[in-house]
Amino acid sequence: MKLVALSCCAVLFLLAGTSQTATQSTNWKIDNLDKIGDNPVTLIGHPRVIDGPGGKAVSFDGAGDALLLNTNPLAGARAFTVEAIFRPDAGGSKEQRWFHIQEDNSENRVLLETRLVGEEWFLDTYIKSAENNRTLYAENFKHPIGQWYHVALVFNGQEMRHYVDGKEEIAGPLTINPLGAGRTSIGVRLNRVYWFKGAVQNVRFTQRALEPKEFMRKN
Repeated sequence: MKLVALSCCAVLFLLAGTSQTATQSTNWKIDNLDKIGDNPVTLIGHPRVIDGPGGKAVSFDGAGDALLLNTNPLAGARAFTVEAIFRPDAGGSKEQRWFHIQEDNSENRVLLETRLVGEEWFLDTYIKSAENNRTLYAENFKHPIGQWYHVALVFNGQEMRHYVDGKEEIAGPLTINPLGAGRTSIGVRLNRVYWFKGAVQNVRFTQRALEPKEFMRKN
């Protein structure tokens, strides 16, 4: 009986430790034009709800469509992962800022961007906090336009990395202070330049650096 009691205590201890170290992720399904992740949406232009892989997505025309949300899902995070399921389409501008988080009353921000080269694109990511910033410009990793992709920007407190379909492309050192409250735009930079042509289905935020095996699945 004593052995059984000890085993039960050990199990409870392990479960408690697991619950303390677990990190909650916030998943935004970009499948409507009214509310995303319990946040009301402000519409710019006429984005459309379309069929995506395994569910609905929102399509942007590359000229004047966007979604604005009055929230920063990374506020206070000392480490984080931003993932997205998206599709860059042909005919867009060469430079497109399709996902933008910015702290209120500052230039501190996190950006996911695409660069189009002919019928291909590559990922460009950016983090800025005060005087510290880094750009990961993956011009040597090009992908065909018109397909659905999973992308991830990972910051572990000392280094910034980004991935396309689970494969690391580029990394570099960076230290920043956590961002405060702010706003988010999908489909354009918050100051309404560099519009995105394509579609977005999911964006997920985790307040720690994930490994590729932990990334959300692309349907």
